Amino acid sequence: MVTPHRDVASGRYQQAEFAADLWQVHLGEGTDEDKHPVEFFRRTYLTESLQRLLVGAVHRLAGQGGDPVVQLQTNFGGGKTHSMLALYHLLSGTAPSELLGVDSVMQQAGAKTLPTARRVVLVGNKISPGNPVTKPDGTVVHTLWGELAWQLGGKKAFQRLCADDEKATSPGDVLRELFNTYGPCLVLIDEWVAYARQLHDQGDLPAGTFETQFTFAQALTEAAKAAKHCLLVISLPASDTADHTADVEVGGQRGREALDRLRNVVGRVESSWRPASAEEGFEIVRRRLFEPLADPTQFTDRDVVARAFAELYRMQHQEFPSECRDADYEKRMRAAYPIHPEVFDRLYTDWSTLVKFQRTRGVLRLMATVIHSLWEKGDRNPLIQPAHIPIDDPRVQFELTRYLSDNWVPILEKDVDGPSSLPLRLDGEVPNLGKFAASRRVARTIYLGSAPTTTAANRGLEDRRVKLGCVMPGESPAVFGDALRRLAAAATYLYQDGPRYWYSTQPTVTKLAEDRAEQLKRDPDKVVHELDQRLRADLRKMGDFNRVHPLPGSSASHSRRACKPSVRGVSGTGLS
Repeated sequence: MVTPHRDVASGRYQQAEFAADLWQVHLGEGTDEDKHPVEFFRRTYLTESLQRLLVGAVHRLAGQGGDPVVQLQTNFGGGKTHSMLALYHLLSGTAPSELLGVDSVMQQAGAKTLPTARRVVLVGNKISPGNPVTKPDGTVVHTLWGELAWQLGGKKAFQRLCADDEKATSPGDVLRELFNTYGPCLVLIDEWVAYARQLHDQGDLPAGTFETQFTFAQALTEAAKAAKHCLLVISLPASDTADHTADVEVGGQRGREALDRLRNVVGRVESSWRPASAEEGFEIVRRRLFEPLADPTQFTDRDVVARAFAELYRMQHQEFPSECRDADYEKRMRAAYPIHPEVFDRLYTDWSTLVKFQRTRGVLRLMATVIHSLWEKGDRNPLIQPAHIPIDDPRVQFELTRYLSDNWVPILEKDVDGPSSLPLRLDGEVPNLGKFAASRRVARTIYLGSAPTTTAANRGLEDRRVKLGCVMPGESPAVFGDALRRLAAAATYLYQDGPRYWYSTQPTVTKLAEDRAEQLKRDPDKVVHELDQRLRADLRKMGDFNRVHPLPGSSASHSRRACKPSVRGVSGTGLS
């Protein structure tokens, strides 16, 4: 058995804990996990990209090469701020031997000690461009470059660009001189777009004009490049200028213009960096949400579970996606344990396309809620599959609908999971399905794999992938195939196109027709009246006849002197 961290198991965690705050840490505030170097590294998985970033920092500040400027560019929640915190704590003065995983960084860097560095933190949404700040020593700071200088060396360093701070003009080469004087130094700039978009074209703010900000950006990057022991790290939102959905983080047209200008300046000297992959996400989530595997029996249990699933996928390979029969998939299950890789694939591949989901942060938020709910219920399943995500729990449902339109909530309650839902009713009516809660598990799996991609060209899940998200060793895939067919035939919002299935916010045409037919069956008199009205209207066209009897009540009313056609009504014909 794997045990969640105490805060996750007890539900005492706060969702805000998954959103690192660099400025709070710089002020000595925030959560213990974020502000204490030892605890931070204990619960941080050093991805390949993060290791490369830390190794480069050691090289750069030791004067042994390394990139002078690094741009961290990912979508919301992709790990930019967390990477900055890793740099901040690496150079905190804490002995490398106390920081979990840093021994590998030191080995790769070929270093035995870490350089002592001055750390500068500038967070754009925490610094006001309109209100000068008075420091404890009486220094009044107006601009970002004034704040940078004061953090580097207090009042003495600030005096070297005091005039530029007061007049809000870019300090130029003074920045290089400051970096050389007070180096080694680490400069971290987060939320720069949020700061720059507040500036005006006119010079009516203490922080300067919109244009001056980019002159400063160019001077800063060139100074960091020219200085001997300075590392400048800048985080920017990942945004395509043609993608207006990203305005959530960029902040409208002004923010988009600021982002484009900063990328043009920083991009001239920056080093590439990429966020965590889905496979690296396995370990990130496990470190943050579960206690580490320590007992040898836990490793044995993990391997037994992975082997049992792998055998299922190989023995019945025709029922599951082709990649599941490969040996690499068994390795993925061991790496993701106790969460099934399919959960990560759906979250990182599908849900991360939603602007507000925030990638790794979104995965952590959701899975912390899921794990707490399952732990609370005493769930004993060997892996957490898509089918086991308790969508009926209001806390989990909130995390799975907060990124979508509001009309998803009643769809979940009707067609996916809830006390009056169709899957629950089907499981109750069909004992073979109810034994495994098959309909409910199928519905949960389809929802997780289709809700965020309803507008995609290749939307939905194939039936084999639905079974991958449901079936456990010892269970028959055919049972879940039966549940899938029954759901597709009866659900209001479940669509099918060949082997692919997906939920949509619009009811299916077939279901609309069936619902309408059911309504008409309950009111046959209304049907008869409607048919009578339509027949009478049509019979006004008599053709070659002189007269037509529209819907006569009986044959007694027929005239025998002339041949006149008669059209009988539908009442009494057994309409049902």
